[in-house]
Amino acid sequence: MQYENVEKARFISRPNRFIAHIEVGGREEICHVKNTGRCKEILVPGAEIFVQEVNNPNRKTKYDLLAVYKGERLINIDSQAPNQVFHEWILGNDFFPVINIIKPEYKYLKSRFDFYLAVGDRKILVEVKGVTLEKDGAVLFPDAPTERGLKHINGLCHAIREGFEAYLVFIIQMQDVLYFAPNRATHPAFAEAVAKAAKQGVKIIALDCLVTADSIAAKDFVEVRMV
Repeated sequence: MQYENVEKARFISRPNRFIAHIEVGGREEICHVKNTGRCKEILVPGAEIFVQEVNNPNRKTKYDLLAVYKGERLINIDSQAPNQVFHEWILGNDFFPVINIIKPEYKYLKSRFDFYLAVGDRKILVEVKGVTLEKDGAVLFPDAPTERGLKHINGLCHAIREGFEAYLVFIIQMQDVLYFAPNRATHPAFAEAVAKAAKQGVKIIALDCLVTADSIAAKDFVEVRMV
């Protein structure tokens, strides 16, 4: 996934989930934050960030916030990126044999899942989650309680019982991490639901990403620990 019109900037503050004050080109601007998660441990005053200039006269904000340095680690925080990263990855490798159908935003029961895949006579549902929270080399999801995440997991389990295959894919928006784990401290029910789903046949995978100032792409499988 490639971005255009990317500039280096400095994070100042985040008055709400949707906007941030930044310094870019020697001036202060209001920037759209493309991630409504907390991100408190990375969006700190003075942090070096990368933003994308958006040429849309109908928008109040001129920039989108794409990535931030946490120490020497560059983390992509574009919440729209993981789905595209997965889409590019699944079409660019041999994880599945030839994919006959791939449908984004697939409605099943009362939920909308990120992808439906048909691989021969196999019916596969995929839900993708982006991961930006890192602690001592481990990466965790979620960074705040997610009832929507629970709903998706329950839906994947139901799909298994109806003859689908189901995947819960965590796209880690950084590289060189030790392992991935559900964030039991933040949302115990989510961690328990992931473990239960795995026992029922939902396949849990995690992929880290090669992240640059203006790109992100899936790289390697990461160990999943049900801690």
